Amino acid sequence: MKDIKPPFSIKNWNEDDRPREKLLLKGRSALSDAELIAILIGSGSRNESAVALSQRILASVINNLKELGKLEVAQLQEFKGIGVAKAVTIAAALELGRRRGGEVAAKKNKITSSTSVFELMHPILADLQHEEFWILYLNNSNKILQKSQLSKGGITGTLVDVRIAFKNAIQLGAVAIILVHNHPSGTLTPSAADKTLTQKMKSAGESLDIKVLDHLIITENAYFSFADESLI
Repeated sequence: MKDIKPPFSIKNWNEDDRPREKLLLKGRSALSDAELIAILIGSGSRNESAVALSQRILASVINNLKELGKLEVAQLQEFKGIGVAKAVTIAAALELGRRRGGEVAAKKNKITSSTSVFELMHPILADLQHEEFWILYLNNSNKILQKSQLSKGGITGTLVDVRIAFKNAIQLGAVAIILVHNHPSGTLTPSAADKTLTQKMKSAGESLDIKVLDHLIITENAYFSFADESLI
């Protein structure tokens, strides 16, 4: 007996409505987020098309791609029709998008304001569920010599070794640094520990003639600048 494909199968849709064909005919921008994800996962389940499954996944994060990017592989697998391979594919694609955003900001290469620091570091730090502390090492033209993760911690904090921070600065020939870390809690208010560390780094830098230009706290949607608030 000939196998009859169910009507919800993408293969039974009008060719113009199939995600892959639609991308080829109309270009990437013509596709919805759900259609793009459907291309990634390739197929749905016996009772649901790939597009419908993708729509359901997006609906769980209120159609927010940033929130989707926070889901772990195990969380994606909770959706019927998403196995390990499909979950990994989605996670990998979203990670590539995050890195692409960071590269676009990095091409500017020169720090001109706290906003330029935010644009550079937001793609790296915004979606993390733990704290990370980074340092931007700059030359005398405020161009980035290197951006480096100094430490990685838990939900509420991370330890910072001042000696390592300035050892790296000396090796790179940096004349200035900018401190950056994230607050997974979403609060922009610097803690007492944040203020103490900033002053400790500033004092250490002064003895080595290396300026601490700023310290940014980054959350999902905004940032706090010590320099903008005259706290450094």
